[in-house]
Amino acid sequence: MSQQMQGQPMIILGEDAQRMKDESAQDHNIAAARAVADAVRSTLGPKGMDKMLVNSLGDIVVTNDGVTILDEMDIDNPTAEMVVEVAQTQEDEAGDGTTTAVAITGDLLKNSEELLERDIHPTAIISGFDMAATQAREEIDDIAIDIEKDDREILRRVAETAMTGKGAEQHKDALGALVVDAAQAVTVEANDGSTIVDLAYLKIETQTGQSAGDSELLEGAVIDKDPVHEDMPTSFEEADTLLVDEPLELDETEADTQVSVSDPDRIQEFVQQEEQELREMVDQIADLGADVVFCQKGIDDMVQHYLAKEGILAVRRVKRSDVEFLRDVVGAKLVSDLDTAEPSDLGQARVTRDEGEELFYVEGTGEDSHGVTLLLRGSTEHVVDELERGVNDALDVVGAAISSGEVLPGGGAPEIEVARRLREFADGVEGREQLAVEAFADALEVVPRVLAENAGIDPIDALVDLRSAHSEGEVRAGLDVETGDVGDTFEAGVIETPNAKQQGIAAASESATLVLKIDDVISAGDLSTEGDDEGGAPGAGGMGGMGGMGGAM
Repeated sequence: MSQQMQGQPMIILGEDAQRMKDESAQDHNIAAARAVADAVRSTLGPKGMDKMLVNSLGDIVVTNDGVTILDEMDIDNPTAEMVVEVAQTQEDEAGDGTTTAVAITGDLLKNSEELLERDIHPTAIISGFDMAATQAREEIDDIAIDIEKDDREILRRVAETAMTGKGAEQHKDALGALVVDAAQAVTVEANDGSTIVDLAYLKIETQTGQSAGDSELLEGAVIDKDPVHEDMPTSFEEADTLLVDEPLELDETEADTQVSVSDPDRIQEFVQQEEQELREMVDQIADLGADVVFCQKGIDDMVQHYLAKEGILAVRRVKRSDVEFLRDVVGAKLVSDLDTAEPSDLGQARVTRDEGEELFYVEGTGEDSHGVTLLLRGSTEHVVDELERGVNDALDVVGAAISSGEVLPGGGAPEIEVARRLREFADGVEGREQLAVEAFADALEVVPRVLAENAGIDPIDALVDLRSAHSEGEVRAGLDVETGDVGDTFEAGVIETPNAKQQGIAAASESATLVLKIDDVISAGDLSTEGDDEGGAPGAGGMGGMGGMGGAM
């Protein structure tokens, strides 16, 4: 890169630097973003297909969850990574609709490319997109359907819709009911009178070897561990429970030391001293009144022996997440030092052992106890992993429906209705922004169009029928992907949430405008630290396109 200065070029970038400007930069960025959208659009809807992702170690992920696909793919393009953030934001904020958000982003950029070719300035497109996104969110509020927050039938339909097309679909009837039970079990009233579904008090555990239909919702926690000693009791109706995150072992010295012993009796004294210290640990636990100990770290063999003699059940190497969940379930405090522990730090629980499943069931019995566990079962690891992804999405949308008391018909109905209203809104928009609003409306229709394509239905015929139905006032008219007919998807039980739609539109619009604002792409060449002779040039590599992504696919 150079600037003319008094007739001489001024060099300001190194030899390895690369640069794309104006139309070349816009074309490059739009192509990269659309490639991401194209990678996931075939997974959308009940008839969507799955992707198999294989990493360099040979680990396999089989899924059609948009955010999982994009997270696992080896994407080596900065613009493409910006679109991946759309899916990640959608997952964090709404829990579902990641593929929809990315597909809309891709079509917004495709339509904006056509506007750029007509010499419409990017700022006019961005302004029109902002206006359209704001109006679209208002229209979604307008067409939302109010429901009773405890209407189990509608909530179950919301859960089933979120799981449809994913690994959980085959058992969606049973899983849908479990999802509703789980969400209602952790629903609380806030101080301002609003309803909140606090999923922090819900734990999902998975287990292989059985059918997904054998999944169940359990009060309290499930701990997939064995007792540390075979002579320990395994069941308590009312157990004082101690949670410890320090090892029940002797501290190792930080420095290596050697001790010369001339008298064999001295060796015995060392052993007895160690046993005494370990015995004091057990005495401290017994004096607290603990019946059950869940330890996040290790437990010395001698401590295990003494605990068994005291009739105390102990479990070691419990996951940090399980310990934190147990804290809520049993109403206990997490003890980091036995010397400062008090009986009030203990919680109360009913502990039972399922020897067949090799699980401990821990149900809180105190006043401060709360928490439930959804135990998902499947035939293989790949099955339960996909089940968990589908159930997580369902929990998020059911929680949103309970909190807001609003839902939407699915099957592309909201997108077609909002697109129709946006075209009417565009008639009142002056200037070239009007064309951008219309392009935004066209982009929303990618959802029913892809639903039809993935189901083997002619997308043009489907769009014509949907537009006709909505022009006649059928706001709930959506696509039945099984028959190809247009009907009331709300009555058919295809139900979504306004929150997911609004978040998806906002994320897609903001991502598209961010890409459109870029008119210059500069790779910085060697970004290695000073003195590093082997530094690479990740900036230049990032401009190479979607090579890494292609390899992942």
